[in-house]
Amino acid sequence: MPNSKTSYDVIIIGAGVAGCSLAHALASTPRKEPLRIALVERSLEEPDRIVGELLQPGGVMSLQQLGLEHCLEEIDSIPVHGYCVTEKEKIVHIPYPAGHKGRSFHHGKFITNLRNAAKKAKGVDVIEATVNDLIESDQRIIGVAATKKNATDNEKISLYAHLVIVADGCFSNFRTKVMGPRVCNPVTKSYFVGVILNDATLPYQYHGTVCLTESAGPVLLYQIGTHDTRMLVDVKAPVPSDLKSHILEKVVPQIPSALRTSVTEALQEGNLRKMPNSFLPSVMQGGNEFGTKEGVFLVGDAWNMRHPLTGGGMTVAFNDIVILRDTLAQVGDFSHWDEIREGLRRWHWDRKSLASTVNILSVALYDLFGANEHNLEVLRTGCFKYFELGGECVNGPVSLLAAIIQSPATLFYHFFSVAFYSIWVMFTHPRLLERGPGSKPRLIAPSLAQYPFLFVKAIIVLWTAILVFVPLLWTEIRWWSPDDKNARATVLFRYGMPVAALATVAFGAFRLTI
Repeated sequence: MPNSKTSYDVIIIGAGVAGCSLAHALASTPRKEPLRIALVERSLEEPDRIVGELLQPGGVMSLQQLGLEHCLEEIDSIPVHGYCVTEKEKIVHIPYPAGHKGRSFHHGKFITNLRNAAKKAKGVDVIEATVNDLIESDQRIIGVAATKKNATDNEKISLYAHLVIVADGCFSNFRTKVMGPRVCNPVTKSYFVGVILNDATLPYQYHGTVCLTESAGPVLLYQIGTHDTRMLVDVKAPVPSDLKSHILEKVVPQIPSALRTSVTEALQEGNLRKMPNSFLPSVMQGGNEFGTKEGVFLVGDAWNMRHPLTGGGMTVAFNDIVILRDTLAQVGDFSHWDEIREGLRRWHWDRKSLASTVNILSVALYDLFGANEHNLEVLRTGCFKYFELGGECVNGPVSLLAAIIQSPATLFYHFFSVAFYSIWVMFTHPRLLERGPGSKPRLIAPSLAQYPFLFVKAIIVLWTAILVFVPLLWTEIRWWSPDDKNARATVLFRYGMPVAALATVAFGAFRLTI
């Protein structure tokens, strides 16, 4: 039995990106009576992770709204001015518009700064302990049972609060208990294998680099320190037993030649680390009618995840905390669950403009960039050439990626612009044709005789684009339980797909006439 009892207004489980920023935000909100907040983390040592190292401009702006922008300083962080995408030796530059910039850094150093900010916030107790269980009474969570780190005799403590917030990350131990039968399990799309390069020369300094490869998935590189550059290689399951050989043989020959020496040296000297790339759609929280517990809710990666290819995770988290801070500021007493429940409803939808844009874009872009299926490869080629057009064909997509524009409708516009432009490219652009051993490859444009075949293929490519985008959109706009598979499937395929298909065809016809 616990031998120590302490009461708080709020207990936050997990001192990561979401937990630290939320503790600081709640402590900084003006109230008649200052809140007492317990921030519980199993280990306060500097974490060492291979993700959570790039913050998009939209995330920087949210961090400024939280008064935490100083956490980006004195950690050797690097300004990020945009991206470039490479395909073999071809490079397209994708700068952030209007002088916006993000930041990249070593994850552990940034988290340490966030934790220090939380420690300095008035009314926040940072407790180093492992939460073993949630304490429940009359169908409501009223606290946590924990074991203090390095305590004599494994000292057990019980912490009590009107509100418990779970922010224990992608491998959450409490997701199932909080969500109950409505729990939505993360879907692992692939894995990122990470290594640090020393003094690497990127195609564009202070830019993230995405290298497109054939049959090996995308490769992401970005500088995280004066001398350190992170490389993340996408690997699909089943993961090769010899990852170093896989990367050297399948990936290195397809990245820009200026990077190959640095990558080879890093693979020979460094330790490869692996992290799952998971997708977890958000689900409404707030009480028994949703199947969730009272007195508790989830934030951060414990509740909502997207593919890390676009580096949008921390941006979504900080934006969530900004909105949640303002929502909970309207709740006078955290023991009144009806007020919190109504606030959670508003928060769920208020965050959608940014979160849905980032979530959909991350998975859709990964499906295109990691394509192994021919129709998706057509879309990937079209996407690369769409960027080459420049102007709004670059500014629009990168503004969505950077969370400067928060609009699923704008994302829909550019995604299907890419789809129809991919079809145009397929009909009009020459393709490389290899006639056999010893003969020189030639660029040959499609002939009129091939048009009937290409027309059929165009329909399949368009349908493939719909199958990529619409289900992702559906995970963001649905309102009922994710375990209600029959209802979801009925609406999606009976109504959603045909409507989306007709809207898309109409949109494409309009685009081709202008």
